[in-house]
Amino acid sequence: MERTYHKWQYWARLLVVTIFSLLIASAGTLIWASHRQAMNYLHPTRQTVSTALLQANGIEYQEVELLTEDNVRLSAWYTPPQNGTVILVAHGYGDKRIESFYELFASQGYGVVAWDFRAHGESEGDFSSLGYFEVLDAKAALDFALAQPGVEHVGAWGGSMGAVTMIRATAQYPEIEALVADSPFVTLDEEMSLRVPFPVMRQLIQFFTERESGVTLDQVRPVDEIALISPRPVFLIQGMSDGMVPLDSAQRLYDAAGEPRQLWLENDVPHLSMYSYYKTMYTNRVIG
Repeated sequence: MERTYHKWQYWARLLVVTIFSLLIASAGTLIWASHRQAMNYLHPTRQTVSTALLQANGIEYQEVELLTEDNVRLSAWYTPPQNGTVILVAHGYGDKRIESFYELFASQGYGVVAWDFRAHGESEGDFSSLGYFEVLDAKAALDFALAQPGVEHVGAWGGSMGAVTMIRATAQYPEIEALVADSPFVTLDEEMSLRVPFPVMRQLIQFFTERESGVTLDQVRPVDEIALISPRPVFLIQGMSDGMVPLDSAQRLYDAAGEPRQLWLENDVPHLSMYSYYKTMYTNRVIG
């Protein structure tokens, strides 16, 4: 009887130790995976910059360098305007200067400044803040455009994170006279909730990203700033098969914006794909 009792105690202790060890291992794995994912968000894989489309369409451009107020050097292209207006073209997260939209505006006689955001493409920068410090990148592009001869007006186009950045930049800098925002998210907090649907992991990722970047999720909320753009026009665009940002993003930003404002939604269009799906309509609406 006593031997049976001691044997039971042994197996009970072993079970407790095993469960405790598994819990520690699981917690360690979760923390490791969350830290790794946080670092991936802050340090996106850099994409190779190409000029094949610009060359194929005879778009002349200059390689230029922008310097931000916090001393980050950005690689950029510039085409002088034929109509006195320059468009700032801001790409999305994990991307680089977008040739297609550069060609769209340059082929219509607009001047264009396009740059690689910090930590993207060929630009300097230790990390991406998904729309916070990137406003300084947009300001460097704006300052460059305004310093060029023959520039009388400045507008902006942004896609995804670039759209979020340009909403925030346009709200802050009245020199940007009009904005097209294609596929922006409403708040960085909601974007994180969509990308990481597991609450515990999301909280850990948030902790690591905020500790590394010094930027909190509640500091990137374009929905709170878009009303400041009025009375300058804003045009919001989103495909309703967008799996990268919440599907109600453009509508909620439109509702928060002041006049004049426009909203364009289409079914069965993925993230940042309205131009490729409706090229003629996109050109007419955006250029018009």
